[in-house]
Amino acid sequence: MVDQRWAGVRERVAALGALPAGSEVFGSHGHHWTLEEPLTEDELTELETQLGVSLPAEYRTFLTQVGAGGAGPAYGLFPARRVRGRWRWEGDGADLADLSTLAQLFPEKGPDPELLDALTAERPEEEDFDEIEDFDDAVEAWDERWEAVMFAPARTAGAIVICHLGCALREWLVISGPHRGTVWSDPRVDDADLEPLLDTEGRPVTFARWYTDWLDKAERAARQQVAGV
Repeated sequence: MVDQRWAGVRERVAALGALPAGSEVFGSHGHHWTLEEPLTEDELTELETQLGVSLPAEYRTFLTQVGAGGAGPAYGLFPARRVRGRWRWEGDGADLADLSTLAQLFPEKGPDPELLDALTAERPEEEDFDEIEDFDDAVEAWDERWEAVMFAPARTAGAIVICHLGCALREWLVISGPHRGTVWSDPRVDDADLEPLLDTEGRPVTFARWYTDWLDKAERAARQQVAGV
């Protein structure tokens, strides 16, 4: 069944890539306006069988009607690829997702706030050390403890990384649980927890909205470049 949300999307992406102004759109030098070929239904079935979970409907139809990845928000949509007979996603940080846990429910809440507060209070301060080497060692030890909490694999069970925005900032697509099909921002590198992307009315952003909003904005930015605005 054809998903009308994706009608004409490949053509719109190609048209943007053909415009000189397209190179001015943020992230375009990462994906070069190239979409990979769509997956066949057999490939999608094989991918889902290996993962042991069905992908969200909007993403499934994108994979088979638009492309397996490529041109998309920020530096592009991470492609799903078969490597030596096994399916995986490829991109900067894609390996943060544990594909063996995709059938588990994605957790809405992050680490215990009291634990995070305690860790934050224990963060070393340079003025408390006589030697810079001792301070560096203390910071390294603290970073390991912080990352063990913030980047615990259980925090992102049931989700995959779908793109990166640079500087270790990424976005995830929830595969399982109550938030299935929504996109979440990952600013953990800046010591903040994952949070859902919301539209102007405060509603969670689904995959189709995430992608088509980006495409609409990219087209407007390219037209403004052509018009010299």
